[in-house]
Amino acid sequence: MASIASLGTGSGLDLEGIVTKFMSVEKLPLTALNKREASYQARISSLGSLKGALASLQTAASALTPAIGQTATAKFSTYQASIADSTIASVSASSSAVAGSYTLEVTALATTQTQSLKNIYGASEQVIDPSGGSTLTLTKGSGASATSVDITLDSTKTTLADLRDAINNAAAGVSAVIVTDTDSKQHLQLTATDTGIANAVTLSGVKFAAPADPAGGSALDASAAFDIKDATDAAAKVNGISVSGSGNTLSGAVDGLTINLLKTNAGSPTTITLTRDTNTLKSSLNALVKAYNDLNSTMSSLGSYDATTKAAGALNGDATLRSAQSQVRAVFGSVPSPLSGSAYQRLSDIGISVGKTGALSIDSAKLQKALDTNFTAVANAVGAYGSSFKTTTDNLLSTSGTIASRSDGLSRSVTDIGKQREALNLRLTSIEKQYRAQFTALDSALASMQSTSGYLTQQLAGIANFTNFNSNN
Repeated sequence: MASIASLGTGSGLDLEGIVTKFMSVEKLPLTALNKREASYQARISSLGSLKGALASLQTAASALTPAIGQTATAKFSTYQASIADSTIASVSASSSAVAGSYTLEVTALATTQTQSLKNIYGASEQVIDPSGGSTLTLTKGSGASATSVDITLDSTKTTLADLRDAINNAAAGVSAVIVTDTDSKQHLQLTATDTGIANAVTLSGVKFAAPADPAGGSALDASAAFDIKDATDAAAKVNGISVSGSGNTLSGAVDGLTINLLKTNAGSPTTITLTRDTNTLKSSLNALVKAYNDLNSTMSSLGSYDATTKAAGALNGDATLRSAQSQVRAVFGSVPSPLSGSAYQRLSDIGISVGKTGALSIDSAKLQKALDTNFTAVANAVGAYGSSFKTTTDNLLSTSGTIASRSDGLSRSVTDIGKQREALNLRLTSIEKQYRAQFTALDSALASMQSTSGYLTQQLAGIANFTNFNSNN
C-alpha cells in the first residue's frame, strides 16, 4: 500500500474537504450549546443592568427614608439663616430651628484675661524667692467648677524662660510669652486660652523674687505679682432679651440657631431671618423620579419586542423581569399605611404623576403649592413612599431575592454547558480521528488501485504494440 503524506494526495480527491464537511455536521450540537450559552450570558448581563437600575432607585429611596425614631418633618426640615449686617455676626441654623426673624444687638464681645508680671528680670536672673515655696498653682475658673494644676519649680535656679516653659507645658488654661525690651529686660505675659470670665486663671503658692535692678520691683506673692486685665463675657440682646456666653459663639440663645459674634452694635440692632429651605426635599424627590424613570426605561427595553423586526429584548417574557416591574409599579399605585387619613396620600397629590409609558413627571408648581400649604403632610408623604420604595428594592436586591436566584440559576446553566462542551469536544476529537483513519485507508486503497490500473494499462499497451508489430511483419 502506498504511503499517504496528506489526506487526498494519494487519490487526488478532496478528502480533506469531505472530512471538514462531515465534522461541520458533527459540530451542530456544539453550535447549539454555544448559542444557548450566549443566550444565558445575555440574560445574566441584562439582569445585571436591571440590578444596577434598581440599586439607583434604592439609593434615591434611602435618601427619602427617615431614620429610625426620626420624623419625616425633622428629616426634611432644613433652614437658611441670614443676617442683615454680616459685619456684626454670622449665623447658621439646624433642623430644630423655627422660621421667623429676630433682632440682634451685640453689647460686648467675649475677651480673654491677660496678665503681666510686675517685676522685670534679666535673662539669667532667678525669679523665684525660696522663702515662698516652690509649687506654683494655676487655677482656672472659680467655685465648684474650678480646676487647678500644680507646677513644681526649682526655687534656686528658675529663670523667667524656665517659668514660661513650665507654664506652657502644664496646659492649665493659660499661655505664657516673654517680651524683651530695648534694655534687654524680660517681661512675662500670660493670656488665658479661652475667652470669658469663667476661664480666667489665678496664680498662687510661690513668691517672686525682687529683681537685681531696684527699678525692676520688689519681692511679691504670686497673687499680687501680676497686673491683670480681666476677661469679659459676650453680651447681646435677641428680640430685646439679654443673652450671654463665655465665648463669642452663642449656640443656645435661640432654638436651632448659632450666632457667631464679630463686633458690637449697641443701639443699632440688626435683623436675623430664618426661612425653611425646601430645596433638599425637592432635589431628593427629583432624584427619586429620575431613578424610577431610568429603571422604567431599562425594564421596558429588556422586555421589549419589535413585531416588525421580530427583535426581542434579552428578558422578553422573563418572569423575573415581570415580577420586578409589578412590584415597583405597585408602590406608586398603593397608599402606604402611615398615610391613612393624611392630607396627601398619593404622590399625585403633591404633583407627581405617571404617564402612558410608565414614566413619572413632577408638576413643580403643584409641589411648591403643597409645600407652602402643608409642609408636614408633604414630608410625611415623601418619607412614606421613600420607605416603601426602599423596602421593595431591598427585597428585590437581597441575596435571597428573585433576581439573585435567577442569576444564580443561569450561572449554573452556563457552568453545565461548559461541562457538556468539554465532553462534546472530546467526542468530536475522537470522531474526527475515526474519519481521518477511514479516509486515509480509502485514500491509500484508491492510490494503490490507481497504481495497479496504470501498470495494467501500460502492459496492455505493450502487448498491443507487440501484436501490431508481428502482424505487419
